[in-house]
Amino acid sequence: MPIFRLPDCELFYQVDQFTDPWTEPETVLMLHGNAESSLSWYAWVPLLARHFRVVRPDMRGYGQSTPMPREYEWTLDKLVDDYCRLMDSLGIERFHLVAAKIGGTIARAFAGRRPDRMLSLTVVGTPQALRPGAEQIPALIEEFETKGAEHWARRTMDGRLGEHFPDEGVEWWTQFMGSAPVSSLVGFNRGVNYADIRADLPKITCPTLVITTEESGLGTVERTREWQQKIPDSKLLVLPGKSYHVAASDAEACAQATLQFMQAAPAKDIIKNKQIRTPR
Repeated sequence: MPIFRLPDCELFYQVDQFTDPWTEPETVLMLHGNAESSLSWYAWVPLLARHFRVVRPDMRGYGQSTPMPREYEWTLDKLVDDYCRLMDSLGIERFHLVAAKIGGTIARAFAGRRPDRMLSLTVVGTPQALRPGAEQIPALIEEFETKGAEHWARRTMDGRLGEHFPDEGVEWWTQFMGSAPVSSLVGFNRGVNYADIRADLPKITCPTLVITTEESGLGTVERTREWQQKIPDSKLLVLPGKSYHVAASDAEACAQATLQFMQAAPAKDIIKNKQIRTPR
């Protein structure tokens, strides 16, 4: 089992690569969202790993990585440092960064603070740069502590996956996210889930793709465009639907768009701040 040891925890990670053996592929680092693990990218790996080396870590506190105590002080810089150290251990200096949900907040901070590591950035169904609702943190923590993670996951799942996701899939995601350690959820929501990353956006220098849906619960298309356009070399892709975890609800469409974007990222003709709409 691949484990990377940090001073205060262990990070589980997976490397998937099905490229032609005579090639030297670029690397993609994939960051999952809150209460998830590297398993959340199950539908993406078959497509991406045929063309890239794919590194999928479990964020500290989640999946098969070490659960974090309630009193642990989570910060974006600590998470960025975790991932930099992991990639250093694998001998990978620069890479494409792909992230979903709150992983997209971490990824935008990562790209803004460590632009030297980035080949491209793709964020899928991610919150605004200053996410509203921080006043809900005490109530969320109380819910985690008294009712457990699955209660929270079940209560909030409809908005994540939209109206067309199969019932069996909704139940799978509910149990998957509901298995997250409460101690990690408490600290993460207190320290990272509502972090302000507005100052990081103009510092992102790599080509960037932002993917959202027409009626995402994380923000309207207009609000998404507001922060997206603060990233100098960025595109906005709007998919039909209401889900905000579009990396799961529309995994194939998102993965295909991300693959095409990463393959084109080094090109000189990337159009800045262009919005793309897919046909219904």
